[in-house]
Amino acid sequence: MRIGCLFGTFDPPHKGHLAIAEHMLKQGGLDQVWLVVTPQNPFKMDRTLSPDQHRLAMVRLAVQGKDGLVASGFELDLPRPNFTADSLSFMRRRWPDHNFVLIIGSDNLAKLHTWKDPDDILEHHGLLVYPRDGVKEHLAATIYHGHPGLRIIADAPMLDVSSTAVRSDIKAWRPVEDRVPAAVLTYIRQHRLYNN
Repeated sequence: MRIGCLFGTFDPPHKGHLAIAEHMLKQGGLDQVWLVVTPQNPFKMDRTLSPDQHRLAMVRLAVQGKDGLVASGFELDLPRPNFTADSLSFMRRRWPDHNFVLIIGSDNLAKLHTWKDPDDILEHHGLLVYPRDGVKEHLAATIYHGHPGLRIIADAPMLDVSSTAVRSDIKAWRPVEDRVPAAVLTYIRQHRLYNN
């Protein structure tokens, strides 16, 4: 199977994540999209994350009933720090019959050269890139623009939603129903996440 991999801390998962995943599933020639729950991002070590089991549980709730979207927590069990190149290498060994495609935003494409083993990633995996704010600047800045394994999905939704803003609004008791799946919001309230 051809599987798109959308890595993220998903703290919490929101409707923007789902919109990107569903769009890539349809437009990227994919059989499934895995929303891969990651531990601490090596580039964001200063941020405190919600416990792994909560973030994975929320992603499972978010993809419930959505054909082709799968919650994956395998990366939580890998040695840390987690680098995307290492995780993709593990995936190739663990699921050799699958073809894994990395889904990233244009902002991350612009920084890809700073990642661990970016050439190895591009050698073994296609990239599907969705637009983020400043997409033209991001694409102009990348040394990988035009790589044969890279495909820009320019018509992917650009939604003005972030997990950071959702956490902030929940803490301030502002409404987030328009940005967070109902089952996820219920879970957040049950476990009193983001209130401290």
